[in-house]
Amino acid sequence: MVSNYALNATAKKYRPSLSSLMQLCEHNYLMLTKLLLNKNQDVEKAGDQYCFFIAEHLNYSITVKEVTRYTSLVHIVQNQPFSNDTSKNSIDKMLLPSMIIRLYHDARMAEVNSSQNIRFIKPRYDYPNKKMHLPDEKQQVNQFLKEWLQLCLQHGQVAVDLTGLAEFSLNSGNNKLIGDVD
Repeated sequence: MVSNYALNATAKKYRPSLSSLMQLCEHNYLMLTKLLLNKNQDVEKAGDQYCFFIAEHLNYSITVKEVTRYTSLVHIVQNQPFSNDTSKNSIDKMLLPSMIIRLYHDARMAEVNSSQNIRFIKPRYDYPNKKMHLPDEKQQVNQFLKEWLQLCLQHGQVAVDLTGLAEFSLNSGNNKLIGDVD
C-alpha cells in the first residue's frame, strides 16, 4: 500500500493530503451506505445492527449508535470467535479491530473518529511520539476502513432474521406461502 506523504522540503514533516483523505472518506461513505441499506426503511435507525460472516472465525458487526439530521455514528467491530479458554479471550478481544465512524450525509463522507481505543485521531502526528502513532495515522485508519468495507461487500454473507416471514405449508406436495390463492 502506497502512503500519501507530502513532505515539506525544509522541515521534512508529513503534511496530510486533504484531497486524498476526502476522496477516501467519500469512497468509504458509498461502501458503508451500501452495507447499511435496508429495504424495509429509508434511513438507518439508532440501534440497528448488521452482521457479516466472511469465514468460520471471521465476522463483523456494524451497529448504528446515533442518527441525526445530517450525521450518523456507527460502530464497526470484528466479533470474537467463541472459545472456552477465558484467558485467551481477554487478550484476543484487545487485538480485534474496532472503529467508530461518523457519516456526514450532507457531504457524503465517512470518517473514522476513533480506532483501537484512540479516541481522537489527529490528521498528523510528530514522529516518534509516546504512543508510536504513524505520522499519517488518520489516512492509514481510513484506508483500513476502506479495505474492511470491501471485504464485507465482496465476501460477506448477511445474517437474515427469519422471524416475521410467512409460514410455509409443508402439508401439501409443493411448498407455497400460506394464504396463496391457487
